[in-house]
Amino acid sequence: MVAVIVVAALVVLALVTQAGVVRTQRAYPAQGRMVEVSGATLHVVDIGPRDAAGPPIVMLHGASANLEAMRQPLGTRLAKTHRVILIDRPGHGWSTRARLVDSTPEIQGRMIGEALAKLGIGEAILVVHSWAGALGARMALDYPGRVAGLVMLAPVAYPWPGGVGRYNKIVTTPVIGPLLAYTITLPLGTLLAKRGAHGMFLPQAMADGFVESSATRLLLRPREFLANAWDLVTLKAAVAEQAPRYAEIKAPITLITGGVDKTVSTNIHSRPLAATAPNARLIVLPDVGHMVQYAVPDLVVSEIEAMVGGLVRSTAAAAN
Repeated sequence: MVAVIVVAALVVLALVTQAGVVRTQRAYPAQGRMVEVSGATLHVVDIGPRDAAGPPIVMLHGASANLEAMRQPLGTRLAKTHRVILIDRPGHGWSTRARLVDSTPEIQGRMIGEALAKLGIGEAILVVHSWAGALGARMALDYPGRVAGLVMLAPVAYPWPGGVGRYNKIVTTPVIGPLLAYTITLPLGTLLAKRGAHGMFLPQAMADGFVESSATRLLLRPREFLANAWDLVTLKAAVAEQAPRYAEIKAPITLITGGVDKTVSTNIHSRPLAATAPNARLIVLPDVGHMVQYAVPDLVVSEIEAMVGGLVRSTAAAAN
C-alpha cells in the first residue's frame, strides 16, 4: 500500500511538473534565433546597430539564470549604441544541449565560439557574470583571436572551499536525480524561487519583479535544472584545471566585484585573477554583493564603453 501511494504521488507530481513546464514556456517564449552548433542549439538575441564602432559585446550569464539576467540591467542600454549579442548558455533558457555532461567552460566555450563564427563575429568583448567568469577566461585562453577584451562581473575563476549545495549533487546522481527533477523540483522551486533570488542580491534589495521579469522560473524545468546542476558540480574541477594558465591571457580584463559578495568570494576569485592576468584591472565595491550588474549598472556600462573606446583607439593607432 505504501508503495502504491508513493508511485501515485510521483505520477501526480510528474503531471503537475509537465503542466508547469507548458505554462512557464508560454509565459516566457524565446526572443531570438536558434543557432545550431556541435552538441547544442543556442538561443541568441542579437540587438543594436550592426555598424557600431568597435567590437560587438557578447553577454554571458551565470548559473541558475538565462540571458535576461544580462539584458535587463545592461544589454538594452548598451544596444542603443553598440551591437550586443546575448546568449543563453548551453542547456539554459531556450538553449539546449545534447549531453548533460557537456557542462564545463571548455566545452561551452567551444560551442559559443562556434555560434559566434556562424553569426560572422570575429573579435568581441565578453561581458560575463559569476559562473560565466570561468567561461570567459577559458575562451580567452582557447580562442585568443576571438576575445578582444573581458569585463568580468563577480566572476568564478578558482577552486573554492566546500561544494555547491547538496541538492545539486543529488540531482546529478543516476536515476534519483532525474526522478527528482521531473517530479518535485518545479513545484518546490516555485515556492522557493523568490527566497533564493533574494539571497543572491544581498545586501542589496532584490530588483522589483526580478523573478517574473528575468524568466527565472525557466530554471525549474527538469531539463534545465539538470543542466544547471551539472554545470555547478563540475565547475570546481574545471577551474582547478584552467587556473594555472591565467597568466597566458593577453586580452585586457576589467574585474568588477562586490566587497561583501557571499556567493563568489572576491578574495578567492577576483583578487588572485587580477594579480595573475597581465592586463587585468580590479574594481572592488565595498558594500556591493553578487548581482553587480543590478547594483551598479551605470558603472558597469561605463566600464564596458571605456573598453570599447580603448580598443577603437588602439585599432586606429595601429592602422596609422
